[in-house]
Amino acid sequence: MKITFCGAAGTTTGSKHLIEVNNTRILLDCGLYQGRRAEALERNRDFPFDPAKIDCVVLSHAHIDHTGNLPHLCKRGFNGNIYSTPATRDLCSIMLPDAAHIHEHDIAWLNKHRKRDDLPLLEPSYSRVDAENCMRQFVTLGYERHMHIADGVRLTFIDAGHVLGSAQVILDIDDHETKKQSRLLFSGDIGRPGNDLLNDPAPSENVDYVIMESTYGGRHHELAAETSEHICHLIRQIQQRRSRMIIPAFAVERTQQLLYTLDKLRHENCFGPVSTFVDSPLAVKATEIFRLHVDELRSSAGRAVFMRDDPFGFDGLHLVRTVDESKGLNKIKGPAIIISASGMAESGRILHHLRNNVENPKNILLFVGYCAENTLGWKLRSGVKEVNILGDEFQVKAEIETLDSFSGHADHDELLAWFDRVGGDKKRVFLVHGEPERSQKLCDALNEKHPNGKTEVARMLQTVEL
Repeated sequence: MKITFCGAAGTTTGSKHLIEVNNTRILLDCGLYQGRRAEALERNRDFPFDPAKIDCVVLSHAHIDHTGNLPHLCKRGFNGNIYSTPATRDLCSIMLPDAAHIHEHDIAWLNKHRKRDDLPLLEPSYSRVDAENCMRQFVTLGYERHMHIADGVRLTFIDAGHVLGSAQVILDIDDHETKKQSRLLFSGDIGRPGNDLLNDPAPSENVDYVIMESTYGGRHHELAAETSEHICHLIRQIQQRRSRMIIPAFAVERTQQLLYTLDKLRHENCFGPVSTFVDSPLAVKATEIFRLHVDELRSSAGRAVFMRDDPFGFDGLHLVRTVDESKGLNKIKGPAIIISASGMAESGRILHHLRNNVENPKNILLFVGYCAENTLGWKLRSGVKEVNILGDEFQVKAEIETLDSFSGHADHDELLAWFDRVGGDKKRVFLVHGEPERSQKLCDALNEKHPNGKTEVARMLQTVEL
């Protein structure tokens, strides 16, 4: 068996890991790389393998950095099965066409500038039609069920607790060449225990090899009580100032988590009524998919959805769908909370809200999740004083706040605790999905904690034979 790390090695985006065994090529995830525009376009346009020679794809969850290059893969000749959980399939059905729309829009914007500079025009790597076509290749499998997906390879999904439908991928492999049987665990993205909406990540057993995320290696999230007090403080501030809180948030899971938390704090009389707008058609659609898969939510959240006081539909909550409604938010008087995608502030309606609000010192920009290096969100979180938004320069005068406890990723201690619940010898552990410093800090901790195995940070295009 060979593993080649084709993405999310030395960085957090573009998850792709190629498994080769018994003359079969299995791709774990097929995500988009996100970062500097030119670099992202180049990385996402080219695969380090022939798409037509991939036999099947296995998805850990629906986030675009794990699925967003599927339409391009299929367009380039991949015609095998795409295995996922049912909720991941449903989320992909809205997220992939949305990502394709953003991609086409980005290319059109670039071409306008390239035409002005007399440069060759670019073609989109894929279209919304390609995104819709690739959905025909999905095959779904529930948690704790088993399916043989290739000669000598059996797939099992277990809950990862990261987002609705997210899974840890277990491959039981009978390697005909070496005559060895082994179990490979791909963590996907590991969720946090105690999430209000999702169940805790499930334990696993008898694992020989691990591909493990390391996003928050060496970092710790705030305690839940501190988060509640801080968000209440921020809302009271905008109420006193009659200003706005702009929250870039991923349309899937993060937005629903925020709504659930705001509804809970509102009931605890933490703050007075405040108009709250979700300006993301994708988030609105995703919330409906959460309702469809209520059986996969934590039981308390599932019960709340069907109570009269729905946490996804409380008084004062406005779901913005049309472009005209979105533009109308520029005219509203404060106080107000605007939640909009994307979470890394790289695309979507959030860019327009940042343009209109980033130079007002009374406003608050609240970041509630990870932002990859060189994204606009990362620059704002890092404290830069001037940013480029949709081609124009803006002074950053708004107050910048961060609350990483809303992150869907386990922090350093939670990653170590998850690793403790992985049973088996764990002979080789490969760390992916992390900036180099974060991955190395987790690597050092795991080698100290687990001296009988070998933990290493995976390198881009590294191939290992097991």
